[in-house]
Amino acid sequence: MNKRELESVAQALVKSGKGILAADESTGTITKRLASIDVISTEETRRNYREMLFSTDGAEAFISGVILYDETIRQADRDGTPFPDLLKGKGIIPGIKVDTGAKEMAGFPGESVTEGLDGLRDRLVEYREMGAGFAKWRAVINIGASIPTSACIKANAHALARYAALCQEAGIVPIVEPEVMMTGTNTIERCEEVTSLTLQRVFEELLDQRVHLEGMLLKPNMVISGQKCSRQAGVQEVAEATLRCFLRVVPAAVPGVVFLSGGQSAVKATQHLNAMNAMGNPMNSMGNPWELSFSYGRALQAPALSAWRGEAENVPLAQRALYHRARCNGAARYGRYTAEMEGA
Repeated sequence: MNKRELESVAQALVKSGKGILAADESTGTITKRLASIDVISTEETRRNYREMLFSTDGAEAFISGVILYDETIRQADRDGTPFPDLLKGKGIIPGIKVDTGAKEMAGFPGESVTEGLDGLRDRLVEYREMGAGFAKWRAVINIGASIPTSACIKANAHALARYAALCQEAGIVPIVEPEVMMTGTNTIERCEEVTSLTLQRVFEELLDQRVHLEGMLLKPNMVISGQKCSRQAGVQEVAEATLRCFLRVVPAAVPGVVFLSGGQSAVKATQHLNAMNAMGNPMNSMGNPWELSFSYGRALQAPALSAWRGEAENVPLAQRALYHRARCNGAARYGRYTAEMEGA
């Protein structure tokens, strides 16, 4: 895949009114999700759950791509159609999570570095043959009294850049995900500071590794108050702080920003995305240089998971729940989401 083809896939993933469904939970994470609805996690129950998501009628009107896990990309629906082919048949681009998780960073308490570069070149070739058009790698940046350190940010940014370069070599669009966590006591101002520093370093490394910016997507956190902060920023404040931060450090060459939900409620994640798209560029009247989209996991799946509860007879209800959330976020892509849509 040449640069123009990478650009075409990246642009298709952030097509107007659409975003990405993140269904790449590791076996450990999906086991916890299923346990929350009293379903035992087996290869078959995980397959059934993902088939319910992927076969939702009409979701393709709002979902451009789906991030899969290694187990899932190798699975098929009840009729034997491989999941990548099922998605492609609906006009949805299959993607794949390729990192092997964030691990404790030696010598840096409270910080982590994401692993998975060993053997990645060969794995990407295999995933490409299986139908993956894009990939994802997540870095974790924690905020604390004396963290993140510059060493942690640098290590994760370098790994993200090496991953991205390998993806493009294999003809796969990389989604670069540096997640500044929102689980702490930090203020929104501290989140903006750390997010700015992180993204600045990430793009320095991407350029050093000769990554074609027009053929990648950024999956960042929103600039938001830590969950344990005594003052929670409002929707408009989050939108303003996020756009202000990104306009400083995210190059205009990047075709799209696909936000992670990062533990936000389904409705709140939609509200924040909507506010940003309704604002446009606060610095001029030209609009934003990149598409502002979504790559949500729990914020799209949670209502469907709750409705499904592992029962075949609940599949239509669960699929309606997923369709509803996808539709709401599709409207938020245009800044046209309203509270009344939640009651529809």
